[in-house]
Amino acid sequence: MTKSEINQIVEKVVAAVKQKLLIPVEASGRHVHLSRKTIDILFGEGYSLTKAKELSQPGQFSCVERVDLIGPKGTIKNVAVLGPERQNTQVEVSLTDAVTLGIKPPIRESGNLAESAEITLATQHASVPVKAAIIAKRHIHMSVEDAQWFGLSDRENVCVEVLGTRPVTFQEVTIRVSPHFRTFMHIDYDEANACGYRKDTVARLVRK
Repeated sequence: MTKSEINQIVEKVVAAVKQKLLIPVEASGRHVHLSRKTIDILFGEGYSLTKAKELSQPGQFSCVERVDLIGPKGTIKNVAVLGPERQNTQVEVSLTDAVTLGIKPPIRESGNLAESAEITLATQHASVPVKAAIIAKRHIHMSVEDAQWFGLSDRENVCVEVLGTRPVTFQEVTIRVSPHFRTFMHIDYDEANACGYRKDTVARLVRK
């Protein structure tokens, strides 16, 4: 094997390692997850959500259906519904959205609705108040394989540099590990605007 061939192999290995170290980033806009009880109220008893598009996480999808968010000071219309249905209704908004609505939701991991803010969900058929609004804590969905590669464990908090057009290092990013996950970092639109997010934006861990 010639020196040139060895160098080519080394370059390919280095490139592969660098690529593995980068985590794709997705900006998650305001959206709702609905329980069976809330679906029945808003769309009719026994109604089934209509899948519009698959999302990056296996089994998750955006729906044709939309809802309005109504707060004490304002309304945000045509908000995305994500499926499949969940055990508990959850409304995820940004801090900017919360100001528009006039609510004060806590920053929480998805599924943790402790002290969540009350908001009203509405469709053309009905409306229902729910104590379910949170600001989602920034996080990384991570496959078991990738968690082993990075040496990380479920619920560990890390620092991450998002390499947008205005790179920003975010602290307290929660790692969520599951065999059902694909590795993606999720930030909300406030955070996306801060780092100059684009669809090809990636991030890297900042080792202490």
